[in-house]
Parts: sequence; structure tokens; C-alpha cells
Amino acid sequence: MVNSAVKEALFTSSYIYMCLANFLMAFSFFLLVPTLPFYLVENFGLEPDIVGLVLSCYVLAVLCIRPFAGFMADVLPRKRVYVISYALFAISFVGYMFVFSNIVLFIILRVVHGFAFGALNTTGNTLVIDIMPSSRRGEGLGYFGVTNNLAMAFGPMTGLFIIEQCDYNILFLAALLVACTGLLFASIVKVKWHQPIEKMGKLLSIDRFILLEGLPASVAFFMLAIPYGMTSSYIAIYASEVGITQGVGLFFTVQGAGLIVSRLISGKRVDKGYITQTIARGILIALAGVIGEALLSTACDIDHTLGCVLYFVSAFLIGYGFGTIFPAFNTLFINMAPHSRRATANATYLTGWDVGIGAGMLLGGALSLNGYAGSFAFGAILVFAAFVYFVLFVSKHFKRHRLR
Repeated sequence: MVNSAVKEALFTSSYIYMCLANFLMAFSFFLLVPTLPFYLVENFGLEPDIVGLVLSCYVLAVLCIRPFAGFMADVLPRKRVYVISYALFAISFVGYMFVFSNIVLFIILRVVHGFAFGALNTTGNTLVIDIMPSSRRGEGLGYFGVTNNLAMAFGPMTGLFIIEQCDYNILFLAALLVACTGLLFASIVKVKWHQPIEKMGKLLSIDRFILLEGLPASVAFFMLAIPYGMTSSYIAIYASEVGITQGVGLFFTVQGAGLIVSRLISGKRVDKGYITQTIARGILIALAGVIGEALLSTACDIDHTLGCVLYFVSAFLIGYGFGTIFPAFNTLFINMAPHSRRATANATYLTGWDVGIGAGMLLGGALSLNGYAGSFAFGAILVFAAFVYFVLFVSKHFKRHRLR
């Protein structure tokens, strides 16, 4: 009884430290998301299309490092990989203060920062699973994900406020201090070292970098990420196109509220064993939201007030639907992987999402020749296809290959 109480107290404190470390990491990241485009234009005089190319090198770096980060976190002590990645992530903010005169150095710094973020994000997602009792994994992942949503809600507006009132060096210093505080919390997390089970001869096989059993689920996750990427990149432009000009940015606030509410609820359903059912329900809710986006132009043509209501209802449904999906999908991947390959499972899970987000950014623009309604209609078709694919194939595949 005493040992059980001690373990529960250790889990609680370490889990809180992980949540704080994750929030501060995400907050420092989101400080720069809306501000770096302004920095590149003002400091280097770049055209908007070139700004996009420069910033995309960060995403490419994240994608490239994830499989290797998962491998390293599976064969080395995970906390050590986590803390080293966090330290590199934090130190990278110093570089922004010294690359203001050379765009090549800026690109190199962004690549290094992307490597650090990809490794940190992958390992952190795995480490928090290590410290949670399996009976509370879905609930814990849900709460852990809320820290990202809170950072997404407050980080961008804080970054914009700083550059309006101060300058970019203060912005970079603020991000550095926030990240270093997060590193402090990360360093005091208590977790057991998981000795790798595989022999050295098996370490370089393909399944050490990709969870092969998780590929069907990764395809479904990729399909769902495309309309989410479209929404993140083009919903504000689409709103302007259909005549919604007031409170456009509140879309993301309402979406964030949906994400947070759903994460507080869906994790408990996952812990009761309703993993595939929770995902299917989340996809249907998200589908309703994306259909609402596709019909936004028609609704505004009928009545402007109706269009505004649909705009925010769609935001909440998309947030609630995807917030339901995230912890359930994460648990699904983890339950198909041995304990020694949790990080590889997380890397596969996150890579499917990252690629889908990037594809959504590209497709959203390419399909908008006759207006963004067509882009979001395509997104709705993809979500429906993902639902059918998940129910008919992925859920059955999961039942055959689940380990717990």
C-alpha cells in the first residue's frame, strides 16, 4: 500500500513537471510562429513567397529527424535524449540574436532548431507515456495535449505584443528564458531507464525507424491532417473572401476551446477501452465541421449572419473532433508497439500528421483557383474517406495487431 502511494505521488509530480515543460516548450515555439515572417521581411527584405520557402526548412528538418529521434529514444535512456534535445532547442534561440545579417546562417539555424524540436517533441510524447500508469494513459495524454493547445492560444498573441512594444531581440530573449525554464522542469522529471530489449544486430532494421504495424493508421491520420492544414493556413483568407471581416481570428480561439474541452473528456473513454470507437466518433464530428467550412460561401450568400454563425460552429466542431482524435490515435499507435519501441510508434504517429499538414498547405492553395470553398469541399471528401477507411480497415487491423 505504501509503495503504491509512493509510486502514485511520483507519477503525479513527474507528470506535472512534464506538462509544465511541454507547455513552456510549445509557448516558446509559438512566440516565433507569427513573428518570424515579419522579421524576415523587415530584416532581410524578402518577398512573401521566399519567406514561405525559408520557413519551410524548419518543417522539413522536423520530418527528417523524427524517425531517427524515435530510434535514439528507444535504444538510449529516454530522459537523457529528452533533456539533451530540450537543451539544444533552448540554446537555438540564442542564435537568432546573431544571424540578423546573413540569411544563409538563418536557414542553417532554422534547420538545427527543427532537428531539436522534432527530437524533443517525439521523445517528450514518449517519456510522458513512460511515467503514466497504463490505466490512465488516454486521460493523461488528453491533459498533456491541453498544454499544447494553451500555448497555441496564448503564444502567438504574446509574440506579436512583444514586437509591437519592444524589438526582436527582446522576443528572442523572452523565448530563450521561457525555454530554459521548461528545461529546468524537464531535468527534474523522475522516470525509470528502459533498457532496450533487441540485440545490436537488429538495431538498424527498418522497423526500428518506422512502426510497420502502424502504417495503415498513419495513412488515415495523414488523410485527416490535410483538411486541418488547410484550415490552419487558409481559413482567414477564406473568411475574407466570403465577406466575414469581423472577429476572423476568433476562429482559432473557438477551435482551441473545442480542442481543450474534448481532450478533457475523450481520454477517459480511451482508458475504458473505446479506442477505435472514440476515433470514429471524433472523425464524424470533425467531418461536420469541415462540411460547415465548405458550405460557408453558400451560407454567406443566403444570409451574412447565418454565415458568421456557421463559421464559429465549424471552428468548435473541428476543434472538438480533432481533440477527440489526437489522444485516441496516440494510444492506438502505442498499443501496437512493444515497450522498447514506444518512441518509434510516436515518431510514426507524428510523421503522418506532419506530412498531412504540409500537404494540406500545398493542396489548399492549389485547389483555390475558383475560391477556397472548393479546397474545403475536397477536405470534407478526404475526412469522409478517412472515416470509411478507418472503420473498414484500420480498426480491424488494430484489433489483429494490438499488444495491449
